[in-house]
Amino acid sequence: MDEQKRNNDIEEAASALIKNAEADSVSLGEKREQKNGNGGNAGKAPEKAPGKEGKFFKKYKIKDIVFLAIMTACTLTTGAVMPFIQLQIFGIVQLCLGLQFSIFPVIGMMKVRKPGALFLQSVFMAVFLGMMNPPMVMIALCGLVAEAVAMLIFHGYKSDWACVVAGTLYLPMTLPFLYVYYKFFHTVTDTGENALAAFLMGANPWVVTGISCAVVAICFIGSVIGMVVSRELKKAGVLKK
Repeated sequence: MDEQKRNNDIEEAASALIKNAEADSVSLGEKREQKNGNGGNAGKAPEKAPGKEGKFFKKYKIKDIVFLAIMTACTLTTGAVMPFIQLQIFGIVQLCLGLQFSIFPVIGMMKVRKPGALFLQSVFMAVFLGMMNPPMVMIALCGLVAEAVAMLIFHGYKSDWACVVAGTLYLPMTLPFLYVYYKFFHTVTDTGENALAAFLMGANPWVVTGISCAVVAICFIGSVIGMVVSRELKKAGVLKK
């Protein structure tokens, strides 16, 4: 009797051990499957919420607007030589201000990489310059057109060269806009022809073309300088995103 009971106890213990082993095996298998499942997704980038990525127009923060305003102030401060330019040469103002009006706007765009960065700076500029010379409010349109061209080519400011292109076109755009203004909307004396002659300052078409190209070249150099300065400031940790 005792021996039979002992055998029954052994059989029950063995059965319990087998069940526990099977349960442990199933649990281990489930853990491995979960681990493998997580491992398979480890190399994949997490899915981004719809509408977050690929959004072209991005919301501006207060610090973005403040920084662009500071860059505009730097542009205006370094361009304070404008009233002292007395030479009667077509495009002399643009030639003298080309560097200032390209370096700082590009730094602003390199920091605030959002569509409208150049346009906002040009609006700030137009408010100030318009009080001194009303036709200069058209610089806001110049910023809009220059930025639109850069956006069409690069589809945003992800590329540093988008900032360079916008900065290069920004100030030179004032030449054709002012030409149209003095040709059709403004008169110095009695006729629009006199106003246009005053704007061109007697320059022949070849001189106008040459000076216009020189303005573009100066602004391109200034834009590249702005890009290089921005990169160095980012490396130094001064200019953060």
